[in-house]
Amino acid sequence: MNLSIKTKKMKKIKIVLVLTILFSFSCASNDYWKLRIEVPGKASFNLDQYNEVVITNFLVKEETKDFNLNQELVDYFSFEVGQNFKGTVSSKKIAFEKEEPFKNEAFWKNLLPDRKEAILFTGGVQYTEEIRKSILQKQKDRFEDPFVSKKRSLAERRFYTLNLDLYIIDAKTGRALYKRNFKESKGFENPKQTAPFAFFELIQKVKAKFFRNILGEATIQERYLIYD
Repeated sequence: MNLSIKTKKMKKIKIVLVLTILFSFSCASNDYWKLRIEVPGKASFNLDQYNEVVITNFLVKEETKDFNLNQELVDYFSFEVGQNFKGTVSSKKIAFEKEEPFKNEAFWKNLLPDRKEAILFTGGVQYTEEIRKSILQKQKDRFEDPFVSKKRSLAERRFYTLNLDLYIIDAKTGRALYKRNFKESKGFENPKQTAPFAFFELIQKVKAKFFRNILGEATIQERYLIYD
């Protein structure tokens, strides 16, 4: 290897090492502030280019006993969209012709023939629950006989899963402008936890992700400010 090239490489390595040491020393010797700041998000869809949002009933894959899932979704999104949209928010009950209608542009195009500046807010949903059993092993006390087997007990937890496909469809063309799947699950120690209560917790998680995606809502992030 050429001696001059080797010398240059050694100098670069030394410079990097010196800079690394200086940076580490400055971080160690200086104080810092931990800041929480809002970082603007980037909206993937602009609602304000339309004058009306029409929320339809949802395609429910499996009905939930003693809980009107469809009505809960329509009421919830009617309120939440209304809080974040300057135009009109209305609802419309439709009859789905087949199981997968969201790719059928003609179906959606004919729903609102007199409202071309509107968008349809719709989707498909599946809400399930299950009981999961697990064995809990109790730890021995400090002075307990080490040869006695540990006590075990059987515990039950109720899990709820909300699997929701949301669509925003152009009423004029029937084309899907936005599609996203949201799947949220949560387990509850109380095996008698009700479906409505669990639904409210899960739909809140969906709402946070959905509006962050649609409106570009700011997120809270941590930053460090180093000072002498």
